[in-house]
Amino acid sequence: MLLKRDGWWAPVALTVAAFVLLGLMISLAVSIGEISIPLQTTAKAVSNRLFGTGFELSRIHQGIVWDYRLSRALVAASAGASLALCGAILQALLRNPLAEPYVLGISAGASTGAVCVMILGFGYGVLSLSSGAFIGAVAAFLLVGVLAAGAGGTGERIILCGIAGSQLFNALTAYIVTTSANAEQARGVMFWLLGSLGGVRWPDVYLAAPVTVIGFLVCLAHVRALDAFAFGTDAAASLGIAVRRVQIVLLGATAVMTAAVVSMVGSIGFVGLVIPHAARFLVGPAHSRLLPATALGGALFMVAADIISRIIVPQQILPIGVVTALFGAPAFAVILYGARRTA
Repeated sequence: MLLKRDGWWAPVALTVAAFVLLGLMISLAVSIGEISIPLQTTAKAVSNRLFGTGFELSRIHQGIVWDYRLSRALVAASAGASLALCGAILQALLRNPLAEPYVLGISAGASTGAVCVMILGFGYGVLSLSSGAFIGAVAAFLLVGVLAAGAGGTGERIILCGIAGSQLFNALTAYIVTTSANAEQARGVMFWLLGSLGGVRWPDVYLAAPVTVIGFLVCLAHVRALDAFAFGTDAAASLGIAVRRVQIVLLGATAVMTAAVVSMVGSIGFVGLVIPHAARFLVGPAHSRLLPATALGGALFMVAADIISRIIVPQQILPIGVVTALFGAPAFAVILYGARRTA
């Protein structure tokens, strides 16, 4: 742990620095791309739309900044914060350092819902791809919840039920793609499953940002309970924590946040696994500090991954899930090695 518990200035300084860095990263994400746009031009384009300042800019630059790149960067930040928060919550509730958002089968259910709309045409034009993915994610969470309740509801059994649900929905997705999709549809499904921010626009921001903020506030309201869960459910109950209610509320919050993210950008791994451990290394295990640090870290990581996905291969945009895995897996190995040395 790099920051000492005593002394209020260290976490405050880290928070301010993280917000400044996040603003800089979002600015870079808006400026960097196939068409480079100076930061000054980016600021003028945003000012024109927000404050009607009337700076003279080309319509191309104005459109790229506002209609495409800024919304993409904001969705990336919201998605990263949500996934990282979900990882921290699940690791606390299930008392498992390997728990992450997709352990509950939500991602697999979203994938099945998406391919049902994309390939089978469910919804008859009424449901969008994101809507189908969200419905599939909620269905998967409800199924896993029913199985876990029937199995006893312990952390280990919730994970096992999540694994079973993931395998079921992954099999359904593979079956639909194999039997019903043409080559173009199969390629589109694969690209979506690897994570893509290419199709997000302002309506997605209006969904992603409120879901992230509300989910964060719900989690922040339960920091005392999350700290108590570190000692087990029996110890938490002895401290006056309504264990079952807290579990339902927080698992529901993680389900909604994960479902919203997956429905917009597809499956993106390692964010919910790596970022909580990195934040815990920086600020310690107390959730009053851990949750804000995790949310900011997740937002920074995703925006940086989005920038890298657009510049690492010339004239091509990589799926963002590939980038998060390429950088997340080595980072997780370093964290594990560091934890082993300090143990």
